[in-house]
This record gives sequence, structure tokens and C-alpha cells, in this order.
Amino acid sequence: MSKQVTLSNEQIDYILSPKAIRDNAKKVFDYTVEGNGYFAFNADKMKPTVDYVLTVIRKNYPDLNIPFHSRWGHFRVGGTDRAKQFETVTDKVTDKMELARTKLDLVITSVLLDAGAGAAWKYFEESSGKSFNRSEGLGVASLYMFKSGVMASDKKSWKADAQGLQSVTASDLEKHFQVTADNPLVGVQGRVQLLNNLGKACARNPVFKKDHRPGNIIDHLAEKYGNKIPATAVLRAVLDGLGEIWPGRISAGDVNLGDVWQHSKLDLVPIHKLSQWMTYSLLEPIMDAGFEVSGVEGLTGLAEYRNGGLFIDSGLLTMKDQANLAKAWTPDSDLIIEWRSLTVYLLDQVGDAIQKSLNKSPQDFPLAKILEGGTWWAGRFLAQEKREGGNPPLNIQSDGTVF
Repeated sequence: MSKQVTLSNEQIDYILSPKAIRDNAKKVFDYTVEGNGYFAFNADKMKPTVDYVLTVIRKNYPDLNIPFHSRWGHFRVGGTDRAKQFETVTDKVTDKMELARTKLDLVITSVLLDAGAGAAWKYFEESSGKSFNRSEGLGVASLYMFKSGVMASDKKSWKADAQGLQSVTASDLEKHFQVTADNPLVGVQGRVQLLNNLGKACARNPVFKKDHRPGNIIDHLAEKYGNKIPATAVLRAVLDGLGEIWPGRISAGDVNLGDVWQHSKLDLVPIHKLSQWMTYSLLEPIMDAGFEVSGVEGLTGLAEYRNGGLFIDSGLLTMKDQANLAKAWTPDSDLIIEWRSLTVYLLDQVGDAIQKSLNKSPQDFPLAKILEGGTWWAGRFLAQEKREGGNPPLNIQSDGTVF
């Protein structure tokens, strides 16, 4: 059962904005620096952390031609451009808007299936003979699941719609993600519930009114903004369209606030990680359809376990009580709320330092590129160095809907 809070429309608009995420991240940072909470901030580790991320960026992208951090990169894992293959899905799709809707159907459902897989799961791709795990494996598996037609009402089209999404079962997911007793996937039921809930949202939410598909978000944005769409407007459309799908979250009246958490000392703390990850992933198809997207630098960094893990593993953040590293933590715990908010704040600080070092403006080199080129990979590399299996430094009890 979700918790109810009383907020004015103005307060709801604020809490569903990147400004609120940044304001509250700063509040958590100040709280930490004052000696409160679970973490200590070690300012002397900032420069070594920035230098390490710069090294990773230059290794990954020597020419600094970095795409946005998005789901599309996972479709290209292992040297196969599955995203390019996707553009030749069907000879019938010649209209740019329809192609965009189809891509958005894919990427919205794929992002919702992207919460942490757990260390034991992997996906075997028959065509390449390769196995992929974690986010890349989830991305490839979700692409093949989408192509199967299981998310469409006719069970054969390359699309997702209200009826098809509501009919997806745990058995469907286990089949397409190759889940077995020896290949367990964390949070199967939570992932299925998100797809089912997405189907319900598509059936009744005005954002998807055209023909009740996730991809109709592009029609909603075009109708409201024309050819020039602010990135923050894409985020708000995601929050408005998908807010109702999140289970057990805080609500204000009939508005589900999504990735917003109640800290015991700091009140409501918005983060909106998955919604911003989705927003970054929607931008490519929207721009490919001929729209101009502005203000990408207004979005925040992503508070997930690779970026957050980077700051613990680099020593920029340390746990005051080392015993807490071994305990299991749920997303609504003060410790995880603090960790995720600190991650957002520190990504801004690291991002600013990197932009200055590379002589780049936030507009030319937004966080979306710094995440893709450096921080996410830096977090993964450090995790692989420090722990067998590359697990995050904290033991997260995930339900398949947050991390």
C-alpha cells in the first residue's frame, strides 16, 4: 500500500523536476558534511576520482565523440549493432514517426526491465554464440523478447501496446530471459508487474492516448511542443505517463511520485533515476524522427549502483560503520536514500571538473556523455578490481524496480 502525502500542485510540479533532485541532493550532502547520517565525505579523494574517470573516458572514447548514456548502447554489445538491425525491422515502416514509436515501444519496455539482474544471471545469444550478463544481458534479452511479439496484442508485431503488456506473465519473462534454477534472475515478479502496470497506463493515461502504446509519448510531446522539445519536458512526460506504474511508492492525491523517498530526518527526497535513464534513452529516437531536443544538461546524473559504487570504491565516500557494508539494505532505508542522493550531488561535482578539464561546456558535454564515457564504466571497473563478480560495494535488497 502506498503512503499518502499532502502536496499542492505547485509542490508536485517541483518534486517531479531535476531542480528538486539537485536541491535535495545538496541537502543530503550538507547533512553528511555536518557529520550526520551513514557516510563520511573525503574531499581529498575528489581529484584522484576525477582523474580516474578522465582516464576511463580517454580510454573508452579517445576522440571524445561520446553518445548519451542510454539503453541503445546495450543493444550494441559484443560488436553487433542490434540497434541498426532494428531499423530494418519491417519494410512496412517507412514513416519516421511510426519508426520512432516502434523504437520507443522497445526502449521504454527495455528500460523497465533493466533493474539489477544479480551476479548469477546471464543471457546466451544463439546468433553470436556469446553470453552477456548484467545490463548488457538484460538489454539483449529484452530486445529479443520484444521481437517475439509477446508485448503486442496480436502476439506477432514488433510493438508493445496496452493489451499485450497487460497479458505478459512471469513465465513469458522467464522463457525469454532464459531463467532457470541454475540461471536465476533477481526480481522477476517485480519486472512483470511493471510491464503489466505499463499496459494499464497505456490504456488510460492521456500521454499514450493515440493508440495506447508506450511509443505514443512522441505524439504527446509533438502535440504539446512542436518540433523543439526541452529534455526536461521529455522527463516530465515520462513521469506523468509512467508514474502510476510504480508499486508501493509515495503518492500525493492521485499522483504517484515514483522514485521519491521519505528520509527520517530530511523529509521527501526525489531521485527519479529510472525515469531519467529512460529519458536519456528516448532522446535518440526522438531526434532521429527530426525533432530538436534542447537542455539535456538540465537532467541529473543517475543514482544507481555503478555511479554510487564508484564513489565508495574510490574512497570519496566512506561508511562510518564498516559493518553496514555487509548488511542488506532496501531502497527505502535512510542509508540507501543518502547514498543515492550523494551520488547525484557528486556526479555534478565530478562532471563540472571534467568539463573544465576538457574545456567543454555543459551544453556540449552534458552529464549524459560523462556517464556513458566515464563514471558508469569507472564504477564497474573498480567493482571488478575489488570484488569477485563485480558486485556493488553495498548489499542491495532489490525488488527489480529501482536499481
